[in-house]
Parts: sequence; structure tokens; C-alpha cells
Amino acid sequence: MRFLLLLLCFPILSFSQVDPNIYEKFESKFYEIDGYKINVEVLGEGDPIFFLPGGPGNSHDYMQGNFGQYYKSNTVVFFDFLGRGKSDDAKDVSEYSVENDVELIEKLRQVLGYNKISLVGHSYGTVPAQAYAIKYPEHLDKMVLINGFHSGVMWQANCDSYNHYAKTHFPEKWKQVDSLRALGYVSSQEPLKTVYGNFPTKYIYYHNTSLKQNVPKEKFRGWAGDVYETIIGRDGDFDVSGSMINQDYRQQLKDIKAKTLIVAGRYDGVSTPEFAVQYKTFMPQAQFEMFEQSGHNPYLEEPEKFYTIFETFFNIK
Repeated sequence: MRFLLLLLCFPILSFSQVDPNIYEKFESKFYEIDGYKINVEVLGEGDPIFFLPGGPGNSHDYMQGNFGQYYKSNTVVFFDFLGRGKSDDAKDVSEYSVENDVELIEKLRQVLGYNKISLVGHSYGTVPAQAYAIKYPEHLDKMVLINGFHSGVMWQANCDSYNHYAKTHFPEKWKQVDSLRALGYVSSQEPLKTVYGNFPTKYIYYHNTSLKQNVPKEKFRGWAGDVYETIIGRDGDFDVSGSMINQDYRQQLKDIKAKTLIVAGRYDGVSTPEFAVQYKTFMPQAQFEMFEQSGHNPYLEEPEKFYTIFETFFNIK
């Protein structure tokens, strides 16, 4: 699903609540962490909120485009994980992992001088968010998980969901996939990578596919394929491996004390409702909200409802 996730680099924005010039209000500052320059963009005053983008492989830009306006009420922190966006690439791809993403969040908290932070993760961004909540509970204030994943098992189900959709809706194209798979090609190899990436995927991610797009005016690296392939696996669009397959927070979610909001989309073909509703069992203390007219991006498809719930959760007036 590398191409599916690539679409998340350029999310479609609702016209109603986002300032199209929001990117220009922020300025990059580079902090050296573990010998690498990490791009961080901070604005505002008040309780700090860190925003964690999806992928893994996405830059911070789309989260900034949708949540940057909250600098008016909070200190908002957008950054690029190692190997993504404007941050340095790792010297060795083995450094790309969920565990290292978690440690980067903690080191940024320390560098920026915050005692407690809140985390807002979308898609893959919910994975290091949950891991952080479990490992560093004393430094977490609130957490929002938007269309996320509680385990490697759930990520595998995401792959299975998309592949079922692609196979049943585009059987002519899927014959090419089957042929290449029979020859031993994995999803990170050409020509399978291109063939698989050319499937129409908008209905997997969006219930409303007519929304318009907004991206920064300056050129930016929105996607890092080597990060995705390392964390999800060489054949991650079919068989999840890498760092992701070892993640499983289901038994520990019930112990998280931080106030938590969990968001799901009824038409999400990635973080499917079948698995998303399991959060009600694994984390009964959290506030769970199903968006009935949304896919993988409820803040785009039902913005009025989403931002009302979001602002109430953070007590933003």
C-alpha cells in the first residue's frame, strides 16, 4: 500500500476551516538529535501539542495544513521524523523504526523544555503515539488517535482489506499482480511496485472523493519510500514485517491514564471499522467517536463535527 499511503502526503482539505496560507506562518528550525538535523516548526503559546503524521514516510505538512490553526490556543509542534520531510536521512535504514520514532518524540520534548505534552496522531502516527503513552506516561497529558492501528495484526488487516478491494474491483489489473507475485516479486520491487501503485485508491481513503487539495507552495519531500519499506517490510503491502509487525498495544491500552480521544471512519478501507471498534474493548476509558460519513480522514470529510469534538476535548474556546 505504499501508493495508498503516498496519497496521504497530499490530503484533501475542507474549504471551511483551514487557512490556505497557514504554512507561511511557520518557520523551520533544525535541532541536532543523535547526530541528525531534525526539522521542527513550533508556533503559539499554551499547552504543547505534538502532531504525528502517517505513512510511515509522510512529512509533517498535511498535519500542519489541517491543525496549524491551533497555534491561536496552544503551542503546536510539527516536525519531520528521521528520514522524512526536511529532516536528515539516516546513515543506515535500520535506524528507521517505531521504537526510534518514539524516542525522537521524547528527545524533542526534552529539547523544547516541556514537562508534559499532548499527542495527536493520524494513521501510522497513532502507532508511536500509543507506544509513547505506554513508555512515558508521566510526560503525556492528552492523546488523540485518528484512524489508527493498535497492533501489527491490525496493520496486516489493513493490507488484506485493500488487496481484497483491489482484486475484486479491478480483476483485470490484478492478473498482473498475481503474475508478478508468482515470479517472486515483492511489493518494494519493480515492476510490481509500479503495477500495484497504479490501482485507483481514492475510495479506500475517502467517502467524499470530490474535495479539493491544499499543499504548501514550496516544494517538499512528502514521502520517503525507504522509511516505509523498512518499518513495514520489503513486502509490506502483502506481508507486514519490519518494526511494525512487533507492535501490539492491545493488552496495555486499558492502563493508559492520559485522557484519550479515538476517532474512526465508517468507510475507512485502511483502519477498518471491524478493527477500529475493538478500541472500545481494549481501551474502554477512552472517548470513541465513529464518523459515519468519513473514510480515513474525518477531519476533511466531516470537519464541523470533527473540530467541534476536537476543540471540546482540548477545552479550546
